[in-house]
Formats: sequence, C-alpha cells, structure tokens
Amino acid sequence: MKTTSLLTALTLGLAACAGSKVNMSRTAPSPDPRVGLRAGWFTAAEAGWNIRLVSTTPPSEHFINRANPGDFSFINSDISFAGSYVIQGNFAGVQVWDISNPKRPRLHKAFVCPGSQSDVSVYRKLLFVSGEALNGRTDCGTQGVGDTVSHDRLRGIRIFDITDIANPRHITEVQTCRGSHTHTVVTAPGDTDNVYIYVSGSAPVRSPSELAGCSDALPDSNPNSALFRIEVIQVPLAHPEQAHIVSSPRIFQNLTPPARHGETPEDIAARQRTVDSARTAGAFVVKIEGRDNIVGRGFITTQLDSIVKARGGTGAPMASDTAALRAAIQGIMDLRAAANRRPPSGPTQCHDITVYPAIGLAGGACGGYGLLLDIRDPKNPTRIGAAADSNFSFWHSATFNNDGTKILFTDEWGGGLQPRCRVTDKHEWGADAIFTLSGTTMSFKSYYKLPVAQTANENCVAHNGTLIPIPGRDVMAQGWYQGGISIFDWTDPDHPREIAFFDRGPMDSTKLLGAGSWSAYWYNGYLISSEIARGLDIFELTPSGFLSQNEIDAAKLIHFDYLNAQDQQKLVWPASPVVARAYLDQLARGNGLAVEKVAAARQALARAEKLSGQARKDALTQLAAQLTGDAAGAADAAKVRTLAAAVTDLANSAR
Repeated sequence: MKTTSLLTALTLGLAACAGSKVNMSRTAPSPDPRVGLRAGWFTAAEAGWNIRLVSTTPPSEHFINRANPGDFSFINSDISFAGSYVIQGNFAGVQVWDISNPKRPRLHKAFVCPGSQSDVSVYRKLLFVSGEALNGRTDCGTQGVGDTVSHDRLRGIRIFDITDIANPRHITEVQTCRGSHTHTVVTAPGDTDNVYIYVSGSAPVRSPSELAGCSDALPDSNPNSALFRIEVIQVPLAHPEQAHIVSSPRIFQNLTPPARHGETPEDIAARQRTVDSARTAGAFVVKIEGRDNIVGRGFITTQLDSIVKARGGTGAPMASDTAALRAAIQGIMDLRAAANRRPPSGPTQCHDITVYPAIGLAGGACGGYGLLLDIRDPKNPTRIGAAADSNFSFWHSATFNNDGTKILFTDEWGGGLQPRCRVTDKHEWGADAIFTLSGTTMSFKSYYKLPVAQTANENCVAHNGTLIPIPGRDVMAQGWYQGGISIFDWTDPDHPREIAFFDRGPMDSTKLLGAGSWSAYWYNGYLISSEIARGLDIFELTPSGFLSQNEIDAAKLIHFDYLNAQDQQKLVWPASPVVARAYLDQLARGNGLAVEKVAAARQALARAEKLSGQARKDALTQLAAQLTGDAAGAADAAKVRTLAAAVTDLANSAR
C-alpha cells in the first residue's frame, strides 16, 4: 500500500467510532451475498452490506392474507411521515406506525379503505390519500361498487384530519376524471394559506354520467378532454373542506411518440407460452398489431350475453353461441381497434411528479418522457423541458440533488410486478437515468442499475427513493422491489456507484409473488422501507470505506417534522463540528487535499472545540483562513472552500 493511501485510511479510521469494527474496504463483497438467497415469506434469507436491519414489523391482520401471500388486494404501497409516525399506504387502506422506538414499531392505527393504491401524503394535520380502483367507495366501505356508473365510487383524493392520528376524520374528497394513481403535495414558498396537490391519474377516463365533464376525446375536438393533463387541487388550510380543482394544465400535450425498446427474447417466449396455454384451455385469443393477445373474460361474458339476447334466449350461453363468438371475435376486436385508433402521440398522463419548491422546479415522470416543469406559480405548472430515451420503457419517478444541478429519473419497466433484473436484462433497462441540469436543459450522463442479477421469480426494477442528507455528496437510498434496497452515490453523475445494500430471497422459489421494497426513504436518522408483502423495515447505515461515521452523524442533523418524498425540501445543515469533519473525511477519501493538511485541520478543529467564547471564535477563524489559502493548491478546491465556509459558520456561532 502506498503511504498516501495508508495515511488516508488511518485518517478516516480516526473519524469512526472508537472501539467499533469498521469495514474500511472500498470493494464490493465477492461473491455477492445477494445471489442464491433462500426463499420464504417471513423466513427468507437476508444479505446486507454497510447497513444494519433495525427491525421488521409484519402487516396488521387487516392487511394480510396469510392463506394467499400473493393477494394483490393487500399490497403495501408508499409511505409518508408525520412526527414519530410512519403512514403506510396499502391497496386496502392505510396503516399508521409509531416508530418512536425504531427497534419495536407499534401499530398505532389501521383503517380499511379500499381503492388502490392509496398513495399517501401529509401536511401538518392533513392526510391525503389517492384512490383509483373501481372498488373504491366514498364511505370507505368494503362492499365495492357493483354498478358500471355510480356516484358512490371514489376516484380521486381523499382528505382526512389527523389532529388525532389514531382517529382520522374524513373531511372531503375531490373526484377526478382519471382517478389518482399518485399525487404530490406542493408547498409554495410565497403562499402560506394553501397547499396544492398535483394529481397524476392513469386509469381510463370516467363516464360523464358518473362525473360530469369527463371526456376521453382528443383536446382538439373537446377542449375539456381529460387527456394530456394533470389536475391541480387547491387546499385552503383554514377550510380544507373547500378543496377543489383549480386548474388542469396539459403539461405533456404535443409531445411526439417516444422510441421504446422491445421485449427481451425471454419475455416474448414466456408471453407466447402463456397465450398458448390459455388458448388450449379455451380462452379467446386475437391478434392486435400482429401479436397474440388473450381477450379478457369480462368482455367475453358481455359479448356472449348479447348473443344470447339477440337470439331471444335466456340463461347460460349454448355451445353454438360460444362457437359463433369465436368465429367473430377477431373482426369485433379489429372494429374496436379501428374505432379507438388515434393519431400517434406522446403520453396522455403522468405517473408521478416530484416538486422542489425552493428552486421552482418539478420533475415529471410521464410514461414515455421525463419532464422539467416550472412551478413558481404552483397553480399553473408549465413544461420547460422534456427528455425521451429508447432504453426507457416507463418513466416512473424523479429525484433532484440538493443543489438542483442534477435530476434522476426511474424506469419502471414491467410495471413493478415483473422480473427486470435478470442476468439477461440489459443494464440500461429498468434503471435510473441521471441528468445534469443547466437552465432548462437536461443533459444525460449515465444509468444506474442494481448491480447484481435477481432471479426470474423476483419482481425487480427501479422504484422509489430519497436523498440521504450527507453534506457535500449526492447519495440516494432506493427500493428495487424484490431487488431489495440499494444505496448509491451519484455525486459524479458519469460514474454512480453502490455503497450499501440490503436484500432478501424471493417470496417463493418456484413462482413469482409480488414483494420487496416499494420505497426506501431517509427520515430523521433511519432508512424506512415499505415492504410490499412483509410490512415495514427500518435500517441504519453503518460506517465503511465509502461512508464515515461523521458523514452519518451529519446526515442525522437534518430533522423533519413531516416528510413527503415527492415534495423535496432544501437541506440546510446547522453549524456543527461534525459537518466540518464530514467534509474532511471526504477530502481524505478522495485525496482532495494533501494528507498532512487534512491532519492539521483535524487537529486545529479538535483544539478549537475545547475552547469557548472569543478564544474559540479566533481559533476557528484562523482555521478558516488557513483552509481558504489551502484551497488554491488543492485537488478538490471547491470542497476545501466549502469546508472553509463551514468552519466560518462555526466561528460565527461560537459562544
């Protein structure tokens, strides 16, 4: 080992907790322990690197089907945070967990309210919940909605008062034409009287008989079309019961159809096997755009009922009715396709939007495009940039770095319930795309994908995550469904790198059952993950060759009273010696400043911390001046100047 490298390791080692064993290696474990993990629901084998599992808490009994682990009705979805509570969405409702003791989370409240996917957000004492499914009711009933058109159906945003979080009080709902698959709470720096909700709906447009004004016509034939737009809801904080749609901006109108990648040979073969098996079993199969597709059972039932009625019959269809439909079904589907054929276009809806009010921008993940939005007027967001990528299948979500110079988009290729991390899947597919930002220009730099293959029985693709508030670095935690959790550094946008991970074996070793991390978010010192099938996971990062204890402690200085991952808040670290030490660790790790100067700065900082009053201020001021001078010849001059500014802040706060 070179002397410089040895001194760097020793310098970083001094920053770690005394007496603790720290993995100082900067090489990923080989062989990767995520490969070949034992399958199981609550008994799957686990693998972690540079991270510690603090607790796993299974879902409450109202949100689990122990007889059917793959029951789609009980999927845990996204999470939000308020005080010491985690609010976890579920396709069947919402669970509230008290995590004041992260080692033993406690179910505080579970309320059943079906509607999928129950995307959740909070603002002060208000809880917002998305509803999109046809079975969602305005009264949260479990009986569903049997009628095709019903005013009992909820597709939009539910609003609750959670002043008493154990007894959420329903305030109102705001119905939308396409429901709410996801939504984003938008806080406007200049508007303290309202919050806004950007609603992203991806379902077919409702009948105008169910919700007046809804239309799925193209905008040029109906200016009130529900296509190519989001809904903006204004929520007056003094009177949330008056929440209403205030605008419907068409932020993705006039985009051309994006180029997309095709299916893999494995997927084509698997789909054909499914079609062939269904055909053998008697299913109706038609060709759509040259590809075999299975016709839905509901549509077939409706058509058979029509044939029976047309011949004046009653009861179940006869064999001759089925034969007649089988002979006519291709023509019927061709006519339907011709009637619904429209000029090719870009996406007609967004999947998710992440806003960053402090910089006036939002990132819209809109199916075939990643959009850059100007949200300085939160009622009227406007598109100012757009990116498409043939390697991306479904632009899903976005994350900005803290200084707003980069944006990362995820690709949920396969919709979240398909295996997209197999050894045969390309690195560029189902990944993150990292862009730099300059004004309204997004410049692509690289992809980041989970760097270990998963099995064909594990749904795996890029999904939801947040920044970890480490000063001076862009580090993100991200859920990858059954790919587990990956923590990666994208400070260098051209070369993102994994620095920690956690994974479990598949739910089942013989077939794919949906599970894994829907989202992994940093909240007040911990990583919280919503596990689709297994409940709630809480983690702590551990120091390593990639991440020092000082950096972890500096991240813990950031405290949120509440957190919605899609409403990014500007991270501002308080004046603290640990922030300065975190910068010193980074300079040592990256050889950004000569080893002897890093050591001298550490010693000067330690001496200053023992002083008080004017003596402390003078010592810190002297150190800041020294660092400012050192920056001129440093390999990472910008980081040294950032360190000098942090020391100056310490000096100014000295008492």
